[in-house]
Amino acid sequence: MEQHRQVVVYSRKGCHLCEIVKESLTKLQRHAGFKWQEVDVDSDEQLRRLYTDEVPVVFINGRKAFKYRMDEHEFLRKLAS
Repeated sequence: MEQHRQVVVYSRKGCHLCEIVKESLTKLQRHAGFKWQEVDVDSDEQLRRLYTDEVPVVFINGRKAFKYRMDEHEFLRKLAS
């Protein structure tokens, strides 16, 4: 039975750290059975002001879990809790 787990990553184009986090999420998604979505902070003025240069930011089930970098083991632990 798959639980409903929502993962959102706020990022922007040209962000090297964002690309690393998205690659990790894609890899982990295959093994951990969750779906994630990406939101481009530059697509919305309010998001751009909110996150400025603080990307990537990863939310798990609506809670901020990581900023800048994401540890894969810690991600899986937070996803399960």
